[in-house]
Amino acid sequence: MSRDDAPGPRITRLDSGVTVVTDAMPHLATASLGIWAGAGARDEEPDEHGISHLLEHMAFKGTKRRSARAIAEEIEAVGGDINAATSVEHTTYNARVLGEDVPLALDVLSDILTEPAFDPEELAREHNVIVQEIGAALDTPDDLVFDLFQERAFPGQPIGRSILGTPETVRSFGPDRLRAYLARNYRAPKMIVAAAGAVEHEAVVEEVAKRFSGFAAADKPAPAPARYQGGTEIGGGRDLEQAHILIGLPGLSYRDPAIHALQVFTNILGGGMSSRLFQEVREARGLCYAVYSFHWGYADTGLFGVYAGTDGGDVDELVDVVVDQIETTIETLSEGELARAKAQAKVGLLAALESSGARADQLARQMLAFGRPIPLEEIVAKVEAVTLNDAKAAGRALVGRGLPTFTALGPGKSLETAARIAERLSAA
Repeated sequence: MSRDDAPGPRITRLDSGVTVVTDAMPHLATASLGIWAGAGARDEEPDEHGISHLLEHMAFKGTKRRSARAIAEEIEAVGGDINAATSVEHTTYNARVLGEDVPLALDVLSDILTEPAFDPEELAREHNVIVQEIGAALDTPDDLVFDLFQERAFPGQPIGRSILGTPETVRSFGPDRLRAYLARNYRAPKMIVAAAGAVEHEAVVEEVAKRFSGFAAADKPAPAPARYQGGTEIGGGRDLEQAHILIGLPGLSYRDPAIHALQVFTNILGGGMSSRLFQEVREARGLCYAVYSFHWGYADTGLFGVYAGTDGGDVDELVDVVVDQIETTIETLSEGELARAKAQAKVGLLAALESSGARADQLARQMLAFGRPIPLEEIVAKVEAVTLNDAKAAGRALVGRGLPTFTALGPGKSLETAARIAERLSAA
């Protein structure tokens, strides 16, 4: 067992390989804690599409010691709540309780991962629940267009597939498949227990050491490297009032030194009400209600995008204006815009320190990505160091990195024309 006694977040690496990281927030009476597994949808084999998400659901459906109802009742009996989430590269199981109930929360969280029952009847019911969830996503065009976007950017790869899976794949997974996926991917050192708020580090370490020794093993297999492709995907056969549009470009890994400059550029372009896209597309032209830009960073790649929803008759003009704003922002962004984008980034970082849940999540993700918590001062210094030329260079590199991705759902005969307009970005 090794430990770090430096001020601020405290870290202990257990002999099992599991890492415990905590940050005491003395002004709080509650604690947020959880288990972050460095495994998600990207770690699925070709015949495992959706199994990461199903495993997350089944973790709450009973253990050798507790029924599904008992799991919920024990946490809620002390006023707490428990939840989980699956993403492309992580899966999280977390709870929020009073500080005095942290041992109970750790007992429940360890129980659902070390002793899951995977009862066949519960599994059959959860198959149906997730199939309903898939149906709900298919009925929500502003969600579905993002699934199409990810798939078009990274076709034929786990990183490009919907996290939910398909009805056919989800129904194919039995208890043995779930146990095999769990055993292969939930392994130290990619297992982090993080806690923030009313916590005592040594007490958390003691509980984790007792309950999580079973995750000791060789590290899980690394997922295949991502291969961005891009192109056009237009969904048809839908009677929608609006056209939902996504225009994307290959981005950067969160480990890339230029990531902060790209995030600043992204914020200037479409990160708020003062952004170029909001002011020109919505305020000046009235072409949409919602328009924004974003960047998703992964371990070895990234994906930049612009989303907007508009009337079918305005698609061509909207896409033309978005492409024009991307091109012109690269060359004309100002010191004032740069300062606003930096301020937005700093507020976002500071906000995580005001919520125990956000802080625990931040610490766990930093441990998985970088092997250490990143001090706020270090991140702020990197944001502050971004110059106007850095932000412009990030924008130029963005449009020169690969073929655009264009996905759309909705009415309008001009979606194909809009896709050709978006292709201008490949020659920008």
